[in-house]
Amino acid sequence: MRPDFTAILPGFSRNSIHLIPSGNAQMETGGTHFGGSPDVPAGFSWPYFDTDTIDDSEIKPRPLSFIAQFDCAALSLLDTDALLPHEGLLSFFYELGSQRWGYDPNDAGCARVYWFQDKSVLSPARFPEDMEAYYRLPLISFQARQKLEYPGYEDISLALPAAGTSSAYSSDGVQLWDEYEKVRETFLGPEEPDSRHKLLGWPDVIQNNMTQECELVSRGYSTGRGWGGIPIEVRKASAGPSLDKWRLLFQLDTIGAGDFELMFGDSGSIYFYIRKEDLAARRFDRVWLIQQCC
Repeated sequence: MRPDFTAILPGFSRNSIHLIPSGNAQMETGGTHFGGSPDVPAGFSWPYFDTDTIDDSEIKPRPLSFIAQFDCAALSLLDTDALLPHEGLLSFFYELGSQRWGYDPNDAGCARVYWFQDKSVLSPARFPEDMEAYYRLPLISFQARQKLEYPGYEDISLALPAAGTSSAYSSDGVQLWDEYEKVRETFLGPEEPDSRHKLLGWPDVIQNNMTQECELVSRGYSTGRGWGGIPIEVRKASAGPSLDKWRLLFQLDTIGAGDFELMFGDSGSIYFYIRKEDLAARRFDRVWLIQQCC
């Protein structure tokens, strides 16, 4: 029996906060922005990750780059599902020298997220002395707007029969994919120019579903060389539940201003995921990062 996507899709709608870069900005303590200096409390320890890099084969502690921070109170009206904190500052870091993909349990720590509940105690941080200037990103401001989203087929396919196998890419899966995208377009309406940077909602998938990958890696499996070594029972058991269990927290695509451009891999994006219960408990130390590119 083929799924009735028109009936199914409304149950998968999610609110998102789309972020539109608006150029270079003046520093505002506790404000929403990409790059620049993070606002942190006294005694904050800058995060490091032990790794080699694209240009240096030595494995050693390397400082994570500050990616972005978000004023939770300022964005609260756009967070209609009340998933994010509605006070404080949410800050994101990622190690750019290695740009880990997140398909290996050993990638834990390559990205970090902090929630500083009391903005009144924050002030601009000093960069670590061993951080190269290249990894100190320029300040770029964001404008934000609310948008209702529906999953791509890579995600919703996990909720269909035979989830956890290669059903999304089988011959029948491709036909279902086409059917689904036609229905999804009727829900989304005409496409409009938009940013691929966002908080919450559904990811703009470049390669394949990521919630199942987050679940498998969290169980100790590496997915970097394919999933052939992962028992089929494990894959099936982790498929459908992962779609509800893991939520997109933040997606960042290629971003630039003036002469600056930051790209992940070949026209890729980075995605910060978090379990639903960890988001509710404000356990941002438990995020998992995935990178995808073309």
